[in-house]
Amino acid sequence: MSRSTISTFQLFQMFPDEETARTYLESRLWPKGVTCPTCAGQDRITPRKAGFHRCNKCQLDFTIRTGTIFERSHIPLHKWLYAMYLLVTARKGISSMQLAKEIGVQQKSAWFMLHRLREACGTELAKLQGIVEVDEAFFGGKEANKHEHKKLNAGRGSVGKVAVVGLRERGGRVIAHPVANTDKEALQGAIIEHVEIGSQIMTDEASGYSGIGGLFFDHDTVAHSAGEYSRGPVHTNGMESVWAVMKRGMHGVYHHASPKHLHRYVDEFTFRLNEGDVKIHTLDRLDSFIKAVDGKRLTYARLVQ
Repeated sequence: MSRSTISTFQLFQMFPDEETARTYLESRLWPKGVTCPTCAGQDRITPRKAGFHRCNKCQLDFTIRTGTIFERSHIPLHKWLYAMYLLVTARKGISSMQLAKEIGVQQKSAWFMLHRLREACGTELAKLQGIVEVDEAFFGGKEANKHEHKKLNAGRGSVGKVAVVGLRERGGRVIAHPVANTDKEALQGAIIEHVEIGSQIMTDEASGYSGIGGLFFDHDTVAHSAGEYSRGPVHTNGMESVWAVMKRGMHGVYHHASPKHLHRYVDEFTFRLNEGDVKIHTLDRLDSFIKAVDGKRLTYARLVQ
């Protein structure tokens, strides 16, 4: 086993119960000591039983769960840590059915857990720079596989699917999110939002990218329609590999993601690609996840509305 990887057995040895998991989470989320989630104060905190604390300034009783994705969850924290471990190390993701079996909860509880974890994956990233590959992909069921009453009968290809635009800094990070369509406004808007001025943009010949080069960006294209997939350093193969992993996960593990939840699945895959490199120690990857859970509470009512 790689020195940068810990096994599930080792994880269970490190966090065998709720108390060890709570202590670990407190050390990561409160590195300078117990902190009130409301006023951010540290000087008027009184410890209480079972991980509870009282902020005497704002009269709040709180735990490490308060203000995070764990809030109001009855699932023990060591099971949450194991779910985070699985999500950050499983290259193509883990289904709610599988997670339910792994940690001994109901499938609907595992489904809610996974969406809360995906909510934490949606962190704001700094702009990409250097050579940035940009491409779009479409996610959704094939027309041929749908029941007759669900078919749109409007052609093939992207019909009935949701477009996702992806940007990959060559040798660096990935940003991706769903877009309403793939016109110039959507595609070039994503580039302007997420890429530093002066960077070199690599795309295919799609009309939505036409005109992005010039004053703010250098722009090179490859003609996929003519069978060209690289021309020296000009290619989008890095972004294509991201789509390959994401589509295998979506089709092979999750099978289906509704349009209203798709952005969370996309956030999960991009987070794992950015933070889940096997060269990074498993505990460091887990720490990156833990740091992202603060302030990311997701209620069931908001999830299903």
